Amino acid sequence: MNSNFQYLFRSLPTRSRNILATCIYGVGAGGSAVAFQLGISWVYQNGIQRLSHESIAMFLFGSLAVMVGTSLTVGWLLSSFCREAAGSGVPQLKLAFWKDFGSIPARVIWVKFVAGILSVGGGSSLGREGPSVQLAGAVGSNLAAWSGEAKQRRRAPAAAGAAAGLAAAFNTPIAATTFVMEEIIGDLNSRFLGSILLASVLGAFVVHAVIGKQPSFSLQGVESPSWRAYLLTPLVAAFAGTVGVYFQRLSLGLRLRMKGVRWIPAWLIPVFGALITWVLGVCVFWQTGHLGVFSLGYDDLSSALRGDLGWQLAVVLLLTKFIATVCCYGMGGCGGIFSPTLFFGGMSGLAIAGLVGLVWHVPRGDAIALGVVGMSACLGAVVFAPVTGILMVFEMTHEFALVPALMLGALVSQTIGRRMNHENFYDALLAQDGHRLEHVRPPRDLQSWRELSVSAVANFSPKILAELSPAALRDALTSPYERFPVLLAGKLSGIMTRSEAETALIGKREPRLASPVTCRRNQTVADLQALLIDSDTHMVVVLDREDGEVIGLVTLHDLLRTEASFAENSAGDS
Repeated sequence: MNSNFQYLFRSLPTRSRNILATCIYGVGAGGSAVAFQLGISWVYQNGIQRLSHESIAMFLFGSLAVMVGTSLTVGWLLSSFCREAAGSGVPQLKLAFWKDFGSIPARVIWVKFVAGILSVGGGSSLGREGPSVQLAGAVGSNLAAWSGEAKQRRRAPAAAGAAAGLAAAFNTPIAATTFVMEEIIGDLNSRFLGSILLASVLGAFVVHAVIGKQPSFSLQGVESPSWRAYLLTPLVAAFAGTVGVYFQRLSLGLRLRMKGVRWIPAWLIPVFGALITWVLGVCVFWQTGHLGVFSLGYDDLSSALRGDLGWQLAVVLLLTKFIATVCCYGMGGCGGIFSPTLFFGGMSGLAIAGLVGLVWHVPRGDAIALGVVGMSACLGAVVFAPVTGILMVFEMTHEFALVPALMLGALVSQTIGRRMNHENFYDALLAQDGHRLEHVRPPRDLQSWRELSVSAVANFSPKILAELSPAALRDALTSPYERFPVLLAGKLSGIMTRSEAETALIGKREPRLASPVTCRRNQTVADLQALLIDSDTHMVVVLDREDGEVIGLVTLHDLLRTEASFAENSAGDS
């Protein structure tokens, strides 16, 4: 059945096939994001929210059971089936886009879908939008695989799916397009723009058809901001941006510490974040009757943007939500950072407006406008995507009069975010896991490619043999590699191939080593290409200096994979 479909589909004219495929990706990815959103809403409404209408004792014990049960299930799913489905998923999608040509395993879809619904719907202080991006990108990639698309041509489907997912999650098709172009691809002029834009529109159509076309937040009594609001905008943007900066530092710092913890099973760690959220959430609910610490917190954020939330409560919600989100994300929960940073920013703007209002009258409309400015500023300071931050908040509120203030706030928050954090949240997370995008993201012209340093394509975690005993050879054969550098007495002695190791074990003799070819990490790809031609094993060993220590290696496969990525992008942009 699938082979017949693939045959018919591949027989279509190229242009028609690409348009039809993009439509399939957009509808499929948008549908998955809408189902994800509805699943989260159903779990939250029938769990934490329903319990909040019962007695306080029922709420305490019931909410504790919900949060512990869902976080335990999430931890088990992530540790047993798909670790790359943890967190927001945007960094993982970004890495797959560049490193694996947009090819994403199918298991990401179901694990992210189930774990995300349980984590966010179960009350953990995380967002649904980042997971929607990874989920929908994975759907686009796997729909492409189902239609017979080659692995090296799945970047466009993954990007289109991601845009459709974010458009469906936030009801913001323009911002979804710019986010994928700014953050995932890193090029607003990419050849993928057409397919991303079409898929994003289709994702918005899906959410309009199923849920409705209303904006995410409705503002009341907001006109063009007064001069008071413009004077306070830099202050609000600076404060909200700083909140975003420290959220990134603390959550990723906690995540790094938890990765080093060995005495707690990985599946149990998310429970600690859920328990901290529960303690903070029930304390706030007990005293104020508000549930903003739990889950998305959109009900309280909407109240703030309607002017129905006092600035004192905004301060309380900002502090407790901040701590809860840092703990949930840093301790391995399955959820994103979009919703929390929008929440932080909105409460920051309202808090600043309230504090200033103690000595200087701030009209209600200006206070709401400052809350919206804070939302855009906090998000922009964390993801380093100012255009996305402006467009997203504008599309979510449908208030064009706020755009100039949003632009001014974005300028301030970007300055603070980039000065205080050298990388955005997603790139910093990838670096924490040992991934550097500059090693897999291709340059845009041939000369730049040839002038790249060897370190851009090298593998700095090679399997190296320090002895040639039978036990060492058998251990080497358990790895997936075909060639192994051999260091005897601390010096590079040669290259052993897998076939030679097998022959040596059968013949009960030492393996014969091929002569090594070496280079330094600061040599160019042009030099490397010539060295690979001279190498009998199609491997070049990377040294830290002339006659220095072995720090990595490059195989012909490493070079060809990166070169194919470069060729694909160059052909598309020409």
